[in-house]
Amino acid sequence: MAERGWASCDIVLVSGDAYVDHPAYGTAVIGRVLEDAGFKVGIIAQPDWKNSAAFEIFGRPKLFFGISGGNLDSILSNYSVNRKPRRTDEYSPGGKPGLRPNRASIVYANKVKEIFPGVPVVLGGLEASMRRLAHYDYWSDEVRRSILIDAKADLLVYGMGEKAAVEIAIRLGRGEEIKNLTGIRGTVAVRNSAADFKDALQIPAFEDIKDDKDKFTEAFKAAYLECDPVRGRTVLQRHGDRYVVQFPPALPLATPELDRIYLLPYARAWHPSYDRQGGIPGFEVVRFSIVSHRGCPGECSFCSLYAHQGRILQSRSRESILEEAARIADQKDFRGTIHDIGGPTANLYGASCESWGTCGACRDKNCLAPEKCGSLKLAYDETVDLWAEVLKIPKVKHLFISSGLRHDLLVEKSADRYLEALCRDHISGRLKVAPEHCSDHVLKLMGKTPFRKYETFREKFYAVNARLGKHQYLVNYFVSAHPGAGLKDALALALYLVEKKIHPEQIQDFIPLPMTVSGCMYHTGRNPLTGERVYTAKDPLERHLQRALLQYKQPINRKYALEALKRLGRPDLKKIFCEWGGGGHRGGGRARGGRNRREHKGGDGYESWEL
Repeated sequence: MAERGWASCDIVLVSGDAYVDHPAYGTAVIGRVLEDAGFKVGIIAQPDWKNSAAFEIFGRPKLFFGISGGNLDSILSNYSVNRKPRRTDEYSPGGKPGLRPNRASIVYANKVKEIFPGVPVVLGGLEASMRRLAHYDYWSDEVRRSILIDAKADLLVYGMGEKAAVEIAIRLGRGEEIKNLTGIRGTVAVRNSAADFKDALQIPAFEDIKDDKDKFTEAFKAAYLECDPVRGRTVLQRHGDRYVVQFPPALPLATPELDRIYLLPYARAWHPSYDRQGGIPGFEVVRFSIVSHRGCPGECSFCSLYAHQGRILQSRSRESILEEAARIADQKDFRGTIHDIGGPTANLYGASCESWGTCGACRDKNCLAPEKCGSLKLAYDETVDLWAEVLKIPKVKHLFISSGLRHDLLVEKSADRYLEALCRDHISGRLKVAPEHCSDHVLKLMGKTPFRKYETFREKFYAVNARLGKHQYLVNYFVSAHPGAGLKDALALALYLVEKKIHPEQIQDFIPLPMTVSGCMYHTGRNPLTGERVYTAKDPLERHLQRALLQYKQPINRKYALEALKRLGRPDLKKIFCEWGGGGHRGGGRARGGRNRREHKGGDGYESWEL
């Protein structure tokens, strides 16, 4: 501030993450966008929430405090799906955990209000976005109020937030009071009356849905169907004697707007104060990566993207991406490899639909499931040409695609050139895909395509690599205990993995994230979009048993796999899943193998396991 001649800041941003000035970090993007609009911005990263001095370093901002929990929901950053404290935090110096409070947005906002009475406070980021209305919170196993109420903040920005943040700053700079900032797209406010919102959709109140799962389902579906920037309406939800007012989502950014945001003068580095602390582990994944687009029309039930980035895909121009690639290549620490050009789904760059601009995303059907809509146009040729241009940039030796891909889109003949280029030049031995499960009824609840699509893609992938003379492999992501999946489904997937000799090192335990379709299913036992009842594994032991079947190779899972087989009445499968190492593999661990033989003595040995 002294070097810039600033006596104070216009805006102070507070984040639950360490500060990394890179376009993959939300606080950095909002800070640079506000700076580009002419505002003086200060950033307080991971303040000690028990120490007032940590929040006072910039003094009182002229316009507002912007509060974010970080790139992830703070509870998800701090706790696993089993509600156990995480051992590391990828967004903290040296990966050290415990540097952000639980429900960071609430804690920071309340602290700022305490220190600076009357200062406007605006919430933003993923945590605020996904908790903007009353929601089910898995970690406390209860329905909670809108985070805006609990944080006692003045306004909430949901979605990507650049336009809303700038409009808020401009209007406050003109002298408007924050309580009068009504109608800004992509924001949520609290009002004492609903009288001014004649055309709004009022959904069941917090008090009505707190203990009534049918009312919760009704409220969720109503709000879900309005998450569209073109056709979405203002949504009202009463909380006590006040109303939470969600204005329609922000309109998609045009390509020139997106280009400008990603070419702002980011340092593309963590703050130098972290050098002696081991840096920021999560940054290494994106250091030399490029965001090519945002939004995803996939609408997977367990994913929060539909409610945060939206279903309408927005892509940058080729020229903008090439310019960013050239900037990366000029960095002193660049060693020749760009690690990724992608977004939520790499092979959707440049995708378009004529309806998006006039009608928004379709209300009554999914763009990709159970089959790709014919109106969705993909841009495979443009993408392959872009990759080729990037490799012509001096100092760029390799370009790899690390973002996940929709394998179901790569089975079509129109994707042949894309897949061949990908396998030939742009993966380093492994390709990440997410089949998620093998049971079609589970995949349907997930909003995914039938499993036959994955099997077709798998054959095509290995055929292409064989033709190219390459030995490359698929890294498959599977989810256990998703709503609709029981032990029988876990066994079916486990048997498929045995047959294909797939031994996944990581299985994603299903996490019921706030404001997702799957999270609603988990809480209510009902699909909110169809009304059908859905089985949900809530017992921690059953969830563990499902995962153990999928990771049968790990010795620690053996007793749980045995218990799962006992419950399923399938002792005939014991030899497949429960011998040392699985499938007869006995490399190492002789003492442990002997111990297991002793425990198995007497009948099938199921009763001898103490879980």
